[in-house]
Parts: sequence; C-alpha cells; structure tokens
Amino acid sequence: MSLIQRLSVLGMAAMAMGLVASHDYGAALTKSILFYEGQRSGKLPPTQRITWRKDSALRDGFEIGVDLVGGYYDAGDNVKFTFPMAFSITMLAWSLLEFGQSLGTDLQHSLKAIQWGTDYLLKATSVPGFVFAQVGDPYEPPYAVSKEFPGSEVSAEIAAALAASSMVFRPINRGYSARLLKRARMVFEFADKYRGSYNDSLGPWACPFYCDYSGYQRNYVLANIQNLDKSSSFAEFGWDTKHAGINVLLIKSQTPEPFITNADKFVCSVLPESPTVSVSYSPGGLLIKPGGSNLQHATALSFLLLVYSRRLSKDSRVIHCGNVVATPARLIQVARSQVDYILGSNPLNMSYIVGYSKKFPERIHHRGSSLPSITQHPQHIDCTGGATYFYTNNPNPNLLTGAVVGGPDIKDSYADSRADFAHSEPTTYINAPLVGLLAYFKSH
Repeated sequence: MSLIQRLSVLGMAAMAMGLVASHDYGAALTKSILFYEGQRSGKLPPTQRITWRKDSALRDGFEIGVDLVGGYYDAGDNVKFTFPMAFSITMLAWSLLEFGQSLGTDLQHSLKAIQWGTDYLLKATSVPGFVFAQVGDPYEPPYAVSKEFPGSEVSAEIAAALAASSMVFRPINRGYSARLLKRARMVFEFADKYRGSYNDSLGPWACPFYCDYSGYQRNYVLANIQNLDKSSSFAEFGWDTKHAGINVLLIKSQTPEPFITNADKFVCSVLPESPTVSVSYSPGGLLIKPGGSNLQHATALSFLLLVYSRRLSKDSRVIHCGNVVATPARLIQVARSQVDYILGSNPLNMSYIVGYSKKFPERIHHRGSSLPSITQHPQHIDCTGGATYFYTNNPNPNLLTGAVVGGPDIKDSYADSRADFAHSEPTTYINAPLVGLLAYFKSH
C-alpha cells in the first residue's frame, strides 16, 4: 500500500473514531437539491427559489419548429447537452428510489427537480425518428441524432432517465408515470434499431465537451450478458460509462452472475486498502480519478458503495479483496468519508458545496453566477463585456447555492479560480448521486 493510501486509511479511521466534526447532512441535502433551480433553462415558475436566475432561452428550437424550451444547463455555460442531463435525471431518480424515505421535506423539491428534466426529455424525443442531443452554444443550436445519423448512447440514456423516473412517479402520478414509460420504450427501441455512436454523428459539435468513450452498446441484461462480462470497465461509472452501476443494480436479478463478481471487483478497485485498488487517494482521503470534475467520481462511486452495502447486509455477505475483508460497514465508511470530505473534513477545512459552511468556493466557473443578474444590470452584456467579470478577483455576485464544484487536485489544493474550470465548475451530474448519499446520512 502506498503512503497516500495509508494516510487515507488513517484519515477514515480517525473519522470512524469520532475525531472529525460532524456535519449537517440535512442542510447540505436541501442545498444540493436547490442547486438544480439555478441550472434551470426556460420559463421559470413563480415558485423559483434562486431568484437571480431569470427566464432564459425561450426560443430554443423555434428555428426548426420544435419546442425545446426548458431543461437544465449541464454546467457553467448556457448549453443543454442531453446526454449528461439525462444521466443526472437517472441518478436523481435512483437516489429517490433508494433513499427517498429519508428525504423528508426535501422530497417534493426533488420530484420537481426530476420533472423539470423529464418534461424536457419528452420534448427532446417528441419528433418521431429524431432525438435532440444538444441545444445552444458553443456552436449552433440544435443538433439531433436520427435514423441516418444515429446516437445510441444519448438515446439509451434518455430511455434510462425516463424509465427510472416513471418508477418514481408511479405511486403519486400514474398518468405521468405511464407517459414516461411509454416514451422510454419508444426511445430505447429507436436506440437499438438504429445503432451507432453519436461521436460519429455529432462528434464535431459534442466533442470535446461530452464525447462518448465507452462505445454505444447498451446491455439488455441477460440477452447481451457476454458483452458486459468481457468488459474491463467494471470499475467505471458516470455519464459516459455505466458498467459498475449495471453490476450493482442487477445483483438483484434472477440471474445474479456475473453481476455479483463484477460488483465485488468494483468494490475492490475502490477500497484504499485493497490490493487491487485502481483509483488514487489524496493525502486528505479524497478519491481521485484522471480528468476534470473529479468530484463526479467521488459522488457516483460512493453512491454505488452505499447501495451495494445495503444489499450485502441483506444477504449477510462480505467481499474478499485478496486478504482484505470488506464488510458492508466498511463500504458505508468509505462513502461517508467522501461525503464528509466534500462538506469540509479536508486539509483546507473547506466545503466544496457553495453556501454550505463558512468557507466554500466563491469564484466558481459559472456564467450565471459570475455575471450580474438582469435585475441589477438590465443592459446587454456581450462576450467581450463579460471578461471583466470573469477575471476579477471579487467573489461571484450570485450565489449558486448547493453547487458542487469539480473539487481539489490530488494534493488537496484548490485555487478557487474561475479560469481553472476543471476544478471550479459545477455540474448537474456531480450533485445527482450526492442527493442520495446525503439523504441516507441525514437519517443514519
């Protein structure tokens, strides 16, 4: 075990012994859900709580005769990428399905957050034979995949989001739930029938922002089990690659192999003391993977650890990583260590959730947060006019409460610089699994 891994284990052990200050998971949960109101695009409702965010992009799709108003901006710019948006909705729905009973007063706001996304996904799939995959800058809106120019990844992710959300709404709005499920089936059949990668169809526009690196093939559980079984991506989970999530989810199926084996491998690839660990840990204990927006990995993988721990407890089972025994409690401990790090149990004593605790990122890479609201500055601000606000050392004028930034580097350093977008930019898919984690730890 490396020095960094040993330090990480010691840090987690200190937490387990109560040496780290406790956190207000309920307050963090409320803020993490509120964040989605700051990412809304379209005509805002009178109940809008982040009031500096105003109506925007009210003519999306107008030039082609399709209503594409609404949905979420995926990150800090005014672009709607359907691929990561759909994954965010999938994870919000999964969070509610697993931990919804712990949301309390935040449940209704969570349902609204999901429906804001699913209402848009219904619009993006409303034209037969087309799935709209991108609206807005950086080039020209909108872009769609079709029979001639397929995009199985984005189409299947939309289907997953709609299907998962239909399960959420089934007990409370059966008509809306049925509508979501019907569209999910239609979109998945489209993804399956017209196979191809949206990298090939929309690569010049979607890349380098949201290229798909894992391939377009989606597993129909047992029918395509061999494709998953042979995959070397059992430890990957995010808006692009879904293998670890598939394995954890499908251990409850009637044919649990090879899902259990691969889920166990996933756990062993994440635990810092495991002989087969494949992720890195900072000296302060943060899970690190290559690339930007690292906290997306910390939240998504921790979510899977927590979900799997519940199944292990139900089955009275442990995981063997070589000579290391991983109990359900250990998986929960590692997941909690990541959440606590994000909330401020780190070398900088800094929360990476905007508005949570006394010290948090103030100069996030986010256009709406860093520019003055139209109520304060009604005059038009062009691209060059925004440079003044981008380069100032002043804090952002608009607080994007609940936003989780990309996070610190592998040395636990954080510059709090708008220009350092790999670390200072929030995204919808960082927050989505965190909602489930915070809901659990709020009540445990």
